[in-house]
Amino acid sequence: MDKQLKTPPPYPIASVDHALRAAIILQMEGGTTVARIAERLGVARSTAHRILAMLVYRDFAVQDENRGYRAGPVLELAAHSQSLVSRLRAVALPHLRRVVDLLDETANLTVRTGDTARFIASVECGQALRVGCREGMVFPAHRTTAGLLLLAPLSGDALDELYGAERYQDRPEDLPDLPRLRAELGRLRRDGFAVNQGRSERGLVAVGVPVHDRDGTAVAGLSVSLPGVRYDPHRLQSLVGVLRAAAHAVEEDLAEQR
Repeated sequence: MDKQLKTPPPYPIASVDHALRAAIILQMEGGTTVARIAERLGVARSTAHRILAMLVYRDFAVQDENRGYRAGPVLELAAHSQSLVSRLRAVALPHLRRVVDLLDETANLTVRTGDTARFIASVECGQALRVGCREGMVFPAHRTTAGLLLLAPLSGDALDELYGAERYQDRPEDLPDLPRLRAELGRLRRDGFAVNQGRSERGLVAVGVPVHDRDGTAVAGLSVSLPGVRYDPHRLQSLVGVLRAAAHAVEEDLAEQR
C-alpha cells in the first residue's frame, strides 16, 4: 500500500519545481506578472523573471504588450477555457487565503474527475513546518479528503461502475475495499465533512467540506492540511466551522458570477 502514497522525491530540484508551479498558475489562471509569480513561489523577482523567460522560450508562456505573461501554445487551450474549474479556482483563491489567515495552515481546493482528485488551488501557510503547495497534483479520489466528499453523493450503482474490477485489471492494488468505502461515504453524507489522517501522505492530516453549485451539487472540496503532530481533535469542530464559512462564501461568489 505504501507505494500508493505520494511523497516528495528524495532529491528535489527547486528550479524545476518552481517552473512547473509557474506553468500550473499560467494554465489555471490564464495570466500573471513577474511580481505575482515571485510572491506565489516565494522567490526573488529576478528568479521569477528567469523562470518566465524559460517558459516563454519553450512556448509554455507568451509575454503580452503590457509585459504580463499568459499561457503559451502548449497551455493555451486550458488557459482560455471558461470551464467550471477555471471559475472555481478564481473565485476560491481569496477565500483560501482567508482560511490561511485564520488557521495558519495550508488550504486547498480540489475537484474530482472519475476516480481521481486534482488539487486546483493551494495556498500555503507561513509556518516553518507546513504542508506544501499541492496545485496540479492528482491522487486517487478515495485517498483524499475532498475526493471522499465528492464520492459521497454517488449512488451505489454509480460507485460500482466507477470502481468496477474490470477497470482495475492492470492495477488491482489500486482498487479500494468497496464495502468499507461505502460505509465511510455514508458517514460523510451524515457528517458533512471529512477527516483524512495519513491516507494520501504519511504524517499529514486534512479536514474538508464540500462546495456546492447553485443546484446543490457538490463540485469541489475545500480543505485544510496540516502536519499530524499539530492536529488536535478537540479543534475539529472549529476547523470545520471555518471551512464551512469559506465554502459558503465560495458558493455565493460562484452563484453571483454565473
